[in-house]
Amino acid sequence: MFLLLKNANIFAPTPLGVNDILICHDKIIAIAPDLVVSVPADLHVIDLGGKTTVPGFIDGHAHLIGGGGEGGFATRTPEVAVGKLIEAGITSVCGLLGTDGATRHIASLYAKTKALRSEGISAWFFTGGYRVPSPTLTGNIGDDVTFLDACIGLKTAISDHRSSQSTVDEIARMASQSRIGGMTSGKAGSVVVHLGDGTGHFDPLWAVIDQTEIPIGQFIPTHVNRRRALLDVAKDWAKRGGNIDFTTGIDAEPQDGGAVKTSKGIAECLGDGVTIDRISMTSDGNGSLPDFDANGKMIGLSVAGFDTIGREFADLVETERLDLETALAPITINPARMLGLGDHKGQIKTGFDADILILDDGLAPDTVIARGKPAMIGKERLLRGTFEN
Repeated sequence: MFLLLKNANIFAPTPLGVNDILICHDKIIAIAPDLVVSVPADLHVIDLGGKTTVPGFIDGHAHLIGGGGEGGFATRTPEVAVGKLIEAGITSVCGLLGTDGATRHIASLYAKTKALRSEGISAWFFTGGYRVPSPTLTGNIGDDVTFLDACIGLKTAISDHRSSQSTVDEIARMASQSRIGGMTSGKAGSVVVHLGDGTGHFDPLWAVIDQTEIPIGQFIPTHVNRRRALLDVAKDWAKRGGNIDFTTGIDAEPQDGGAVKTSKGIAECLGDGVTIDRISMTSDGNGSLPDFDANGKMIGLSVAGFDTIGREFADLVETERLDLETALAPITINPARMLGLGDHKGQIKTGFDADILILDDGLAPDTVIARGKPAMIGKERLLRGTFEN
């Protein structure tokens, strides 16, 4: 199938101006003004009329098979439906486990990842979870990363009363296994690190970096905006060359040094000398957002959505006054690099995967092309494989 997108105002995320985009199967094969295409009858054309056209969003932290459970079995959150991802403009997603490593399993996460691929989007997962030793499918972190095609790295947790209170040696050993598995299989082997409310903040990670040869870029510390004090430490981490990940589903609670809104936190980081290439933002979608009292007892819980990514992106532009190229980086080119996908994801570029998002005047997703096929046109979601010219 050939798909021609006419008159697209492209931010790749670098601004390219108004061009046509030619797609063959799942790849972008040409970008130029006024393309004239002579192909067989399976050419479909969409005239975008100068609408803003950007790479599909990459969400590197989502609970694809649900999360939660901190308040008992009834607080387990549901699996994600592919339509929720499409409506949010997400064309690439990475799943992981949360607190619950007893009723949620890596095997189920692997199966869900493969299901989403069958439904038309790009998907991967992180092995591991809050538990140490890490839950795996093969029995070894490195072997999961090496031999499971969809396994992209490791997830673990620190500075949280729900974590396994890992030692520095344990964190280093887990990270090393993921790194070597990635080296063996040509993947990033990235280590997503859940950061909780504990006062230790980044301390275990600083110790790993200072005491071992594991490079700082191996880690993706997440939820850095959950507390003001944590964000202040995250800035130092990023200035030393580390990655930091904001969670768009965290509500701002400025009182008493509470949470920081993602768009405001990113703008603050840039103002304090952090370069945009060190920053990503993810939804934590379908994960639980528990509220604990001073004794660690859960007193409330909500479920994170996926549309928060788009809302925070729009706020970066409309409220924080960032240009589109800068605002897009944390959900396109940056996570592609952090996850080892930068050679085919995160940009509108010849030879790259045809994951393309067309925005409306309010910078919300309007039309979604996932792996070269229309998944949503004018906010009307389509079933995989259906398309009308």
